Amino acid sequence: MRSMLFVPADKLDLLAKVPRWQPDAVAVDLEDAVAVPGKAAARAGLANHPLDAGGAAVLVRVNAPGTPWFDDDLDAALSSGAAGVIVPKAEDPAVLAAVRERTQGRTLMAGIESALGVVNARELFAHADTGFFGAEDFIADMGGRRSPGSLEVLYARSQTMLAARLAGIPLLDQVVTAIGDAEAFRADAVEGRNLGFTGKICIHPSQVALAHEVFTPSAPEIERAKRVLEAESSGVAVVDGEMVDAVHLKLARQVLARAGENA
Repeated sequence: MRSMLFVPADKLDLLAKVPRWQPDAVAVDLEDAVAVPGKAAARAGLANHPLDAGGAAVLVRVNAPGTPWFDDDLDAALSSGAAGVIVPKAEDPAVLAAVRERTQGRTLMAGIESALGVVNARELFAHADTGFFGAEDFIADMGGRRSPGSLEVLYARSQTMLAARLAGIPLLDQVVTAIGDAEAFRADAVEGRNLGFTGKICIHPSQVALAHEVFTPSAPEIERAKRVLEAESSGVAVVDGEMVDAVHLKLARQVLARAGENA
């Protein structure tokens, strides 16, 4: 999954427009995108609107465990026909395990967005199919401040990625709130890809194509990966002046696997 586009749960008519942007997945958001007075109505609306995004998997993000809306949101999400549920601000592995039991084969995504979430990420991801790292809420929990370079979240971002890798699940990277700054999004996405993230959370349609640009192997990357594997089969140990060893072979196979997934 290279991109997940968020759609407010109280604006489900926007789902009809999603196919033009072609995200890999859609998150119908009952949490941050819906103000408190509108949460009940947005939740009720899930039962009255088909969650169809033109082929993209549609998941529902419920309000966080411990909030007054969590249980009702979860009931509504599981009854909506959505492909899965997103649990934000996941912290307690037991809570996530209980949600896992109720999802009945649907996708469960865990959001790591707090200090405790980062510390417990490996245990949390044992109960999830995928996850995401949320920098904005994490920094708020830490009492810190966001900066353009995101150095303040590098440790937590990396630790969350390590936990996902150990759990064997894909992980989506943090939001870029500067929706009009394509270069800022691209730079942040490149950094995330370098860390091992498989895709990006998108809060504006314009970010989807940028995410795909970064997280889809380019033609030169694919060509080089093929030449690396050909070098292995022919016994040649050098490609483009660089020694080829087991690490290069592993990376080449990963590039071709990603290219195949996104074809």
